Amino acid sequence: MSFWNRRNRTIVIGAVPVIALVSLLGMPRIPGTDIDLTVPYAAEGKGPTFNTLGDVDGRPVVQIEGEEPDKTMGHLNMTTVSVRTNMTFAQAMSRWLTTDDTLVPIEQVLPSGKSQEEVREQNAAAFAASESNATISAMNYLKRPLETMVVNVREGSPAADVIKVNDIITKIDDQKVTLPDDLAKLVQEHKPGEDITVTVLRQSREKTFTVKLAETPKKLLPPHTKGPVAFLGVTSVAQPSGDLKVKYNLTDIGGPSAGLMFSMAVVDKLSPDNLTDGKFVAGTGTIDAEGKVGPIGGITHKIAAAKDAGATVFLVPDQNCKEAVTGDVDGITLLKVDSLSDAINDLKTYNSGGNASTCQAG
Repeated sequence: MSFWNRRNRTIVIGAVPVIALVSLLGMPRIPGTDIDLTVPYAAEGKGPTFNTLGDVDGRPVVQIEGEEPDKTMGHLNMTTVSVRTNMTFAQAMSRWLTTDDTLVPIEQVLPSGKSQEEVREQNAAAFAASESNATISAMNYLKRPLETMVVNVREGSPAADVIKVNDIITKIDDQKVTLPDDLAKLVQEHKPGEDITVTVLRQSREKTFTVKLAETPKKLLPPHTKGPVAFLGVTSVAQPSGDLKVKYNLTDIGGPSAGLMFSMAVVDKLSPDNLTDGKFVAGTGTIDAEGKVGPIGGITHKIAAAKDAGATVFLVPDQNCKEAVTGDVDGITLLKVDSLSDAINDLKTYNSGGNASTCQAG
């Protein structure tokens, strides 16, 4: 009997479009066209974790200058989530079936109307803000004074060629500036086109400049902002006043979720108490200037990554506790925290064998 009979011919001919479809599902776009075949989802999974008490590329993750840091022990690891986008259907299904990744709508990681470059800029700005807030909250906890230092001057902005990186901004007009929020508030009390007087300390010498404010570019404004907003064009961070300096040496990490662990590391390095008692502690959470800890995304992936790295304790933002206990939490204690002082106190209580506040199932 010939192989090429009616039955086999029907099977082969019928399989051609199926094979073609499967092949297309593995391609990012139809060849010769602009038709995009990637799925509108991102895959989130376990990301790298870094000990904020340790080193990265030969430098301390949290670097103290101007005074000798106290000796630390153990780990205070910040955690991250890996994100994969621009996946074909086949790639997305592979992540879902063969890994612990979760698929989320692409809008959760790439907001509508934003390019990947704009999202990277926003994440970098959020990371810088988390560093600034970590320093502020740690200095407030330690009762140390602060000042506002310029870390970037936007090209073509009103501040360009007038204000320089490393300037300490002390006044806007006659109003004192202590924190970056003070600077933003005082600038935004003015309208675009108005003049302001900026006083800075530059290499310990006071200098004063008159600057005409511009209008903030729309792409730099938060969503739903109404009306024109005055624009100076500097990015600033809070730092301890005087000789003490705190630097953060992680690069290529975005978003605000490292704030809590950065702040914990600063406190640990500038106080005699050993926060970890030698344990491997990890955690996550945003932090604001007042030391309030906020929720983050991907909590189960971060806990899994910390467990893989050897952590036995994980600091969980209060609002993430319900989701945190849905993951694999065997062998790791989840301490529930809502502020920097709460995290430090709970960790001390746990280390001494007391009843610290934990995330509970149910």
